[in-house]
Amino acid sequence: MQLVFSDAQYWEDFLPLTFTRPIAEMRCGILTFSERWQKLLENSEISYFTENYLQEKFKNPEEKESLFLVTNFLPTEQVLQQIKDLKQGEALVYEDELIAAKINMKGFSLNQIEKMTDIKEELVFFKKPKDLFTYNHKAIDFDFDLLTKGRTSQELSSTNGFLGDKKDLFIEEGAQIEFSTLNTKTGKIYIGKNTEIMEGCHLRGPIVLCDDSKFNLGAKIYGATTIGPQCKIGGEVNNIIVFGYSSKGHEGFVGNSVIGEWCNFGADTNSSNMKNNYGTVKFWSYRTKAFEDTGLQFAGLIMGDHSKTAINTQLNTGTVIGVASNIFKEGFPPNLIENFSWGGFKGDERFKLDKAYEVAERAMARRKVTLTDEDKRILKYIFDSY
Repeated sequence: MQLVFSDAQYWEDFLPLTFTRPIAEMRCGILTFSERWQKLLENSEISYFTENYLQEKFKNPEEKESLFLVTNFLPTEQVLQQIKDLKQGEALVYEDELIAAKINMKGFSLNQIEKMTDIKEELVFFKKPKDLFTYNHKAIDFDFDLLTKGRTSQELSSTNGFLGDKKDLFIEEGAQIEFSTLNTKTGKIYIGKNTEIMEGCHLRGPIVLCDDSKFNLGAKIYGATTIGPQCKIGGEVNNIIVFGYSSKGHEGFVGNSVIGEWCNFGADTNSSNMKNNYGTVKFWSYRTKAFEDTGLQFAGLIMGDHSKTAINTQLNTGTVIGVASNIFKEGFPPNLIENFSWGGFKGDERFKLDKAYEVAERAMARRKVTLTDEDKRILKYIFDSY
């Protein structure tokens, strides 16, 4: 059965993170939404119902019977079973939004649905970028149980200090951890394959360090934090998600934030996560084209793919940074930094597209990843359209 991951309702709400990917490819907890659903449904035949300019890279659905699924929620056991039990022409609805349906993608139409069932249970649902870090602790718990059930963790070296229950710590093969402290009293800690936690790091769960990533010397990591694959993290972070392939290798603080892929933070970049008046924080909404109140007292930064900050960059509370932006000018940049900004301030010239390709190619080559023609066309579309 083909899984069709749908962006229909929420894609615009997750910009700038979704400029370069479908919702299903965002990371929260340990896994991306796509990886989570493939494991839950034991199915790797996937496709995407997303924006036209993304479909070249992210496979179009085939015209056949499919499970059409909104991915950005954590199912309960009962809801997961309801999804598995769907028959052709049946659908599940949550808060007046369709979230799953068994339909034929040939002549795709929701008119195929003959029976809709309302889900009564309360679900952990991610509707805005802020929800990713706000509910990350729940996603970490969910994924930890999903990935570690029935498995045995690698042993933690005796050079380390440990607080909590060992059942809440899982270390995959190839991880190197020496002379650091790990505390699971406040949440689970998952350490992926071939990771490195250098000497003098302090981890206070819930924390995820995905495959091939590292915490640099003396890093201070507060949960709930997820660091995706092939990242380097140093300094101090608190309740952040990094999708992957990004670096914050030096001193400086980032909290209550979501960072895309291929981003880099110059040394001593700091991002405020609380206003001086202790008021609630606003984030820019690309859908409403206005700053919207998050209702959160702690909210830092949302950063799209391929964006960079210079040394000593200072970012205001509630900053949203688009794709392939370069922030290097003196002073606090505005709370909305446009795609391909060259400087970070309103009215600055744009980063030339061919130069953006060059930088992306160099950054990706360092991790043995190729910038494909499909990737270039996605960046060009963003450059031309947004």
